[in-house]
Amino acid sequence: MTPNTLLTQTLTAITPADSTMRQQARARLDQLAIPHGALGQLMDVAEDLAAITRTMTPSVKRKAIAVMAGDHGIVAAGVSKFPQAVTVEMVRNFLNGNASINALARQVDASLTVVDAGVAGDLTELYQHNALWNRKVAPGTADFSQGPAMSRAQAVQCLEVGIEVANHLADTTDLYATGDMGIGNTSPSSAIIACLCGCDIATATGRGTGLDDEALNNKIAVLDNALAINQPNADDGLDVLTKVGGFEIGAIAGLILGAAALRKPVVIDGIISTAGALIAASLSPACRDYMIAGHCSVEPGHRIALNHLDKAPLLDLRLRLGEGTGAALAMNLVDAAVAVLTEIATFEEAAISQADTTVITPHCQESTTP
Repeated sequence: MTPNTLLTQTLTAITPADSTMRQQARARLDQLAIPHGALGQLMDVAEDLAAITRTMTPSVKRKAIAVMAGDHGIVAAGVSKFPQAVTVEMVRNFLNGNASINALARQVDASLTVVDAGVAGDLTELYQHNALWNRKVAPGTADFSQGPAMSRAQAVQCLEVGIEVANHLADTTDLYATGDMGIGNTSPSSAIIACLCGCDIATATGRGTGLDDEALNNKIAVLDNALAINQPNADDGLDVLTKVGGFEIGAIAGLILGAAALRKPVVIDGIISTAGALIAASLSPACRDYMIAGHCSVEPGHRIALNHLDKAPLLDLRLRLGEGTGAALAMNLVDAAVAVLTEIATFEEAAISQADTTVITPHCQESTTP
């Protein structure tokens, strides 16, 4: 990578989360006036937030969801049920406020930014909308079943698109979330996961938008051949993105890197966002500290990727939509984790003796009354 580029500067700025602050948060959580560890994973997220933000009173009130949109040349190989024209129509729906992510973003009071990182269709008439960024790297990637999805320069460019978005939103954002839109994008995601997680492509590939068995087998065969043709280097996340990635996946990776450089948490959505997280982690292992896994989707490769990142999802609701919907839902739980850390009294603060278990016995305990 060329020195002094935005990507290089961002990677240099990323440092691990603060372990001392994590220990302080853990010490407080261990003293809460509840049975030890009783709030489970919420307590883990509370520790993460303290370490990420370097404070015992983190704020996640100002939420921003960024939906990166891009198309994929590999749809020509029959890996998706839907044509690329759907990407344009869904972007239009986002801007009209009528999509699933709009409803769920409103529910958590999050802003929504849509980024054209590489949509194949013409969005010119929509660029006047304040919520849509025109950062088109190219009108869709090349068909990576025939050769690389993009050039290395384009891979850097789409990463920097995501970093720009993170930086632009920084002054009004405490908590980021990733989202995606792009017909055919489970294919590059599965290829990235197979490469960076070292698993078989058949294990990492799912039905996407609902492929039948015959179409799924074709998808697996196409992706297996694509990996053989491109030979992406698993030790070089930029090469993997170049060979088998997508512009919106690169932009998601850039958003994650940008959030990490800013020392702000980012909630990761489904399989496409998690493929972006794998690229980001390959470029900067320390950026994993800033990721919160929103959910686990039904796509088989998603759980593989989360395990590789050592991230436990907050939700498992059998979602498979994308758009950032799972991340939006998980934002409620991130709010709850802050409340656990900052609002629940310790035994000492509540003047409760730890031996006096009658006041903290869980309500679900079975009665001992004859």
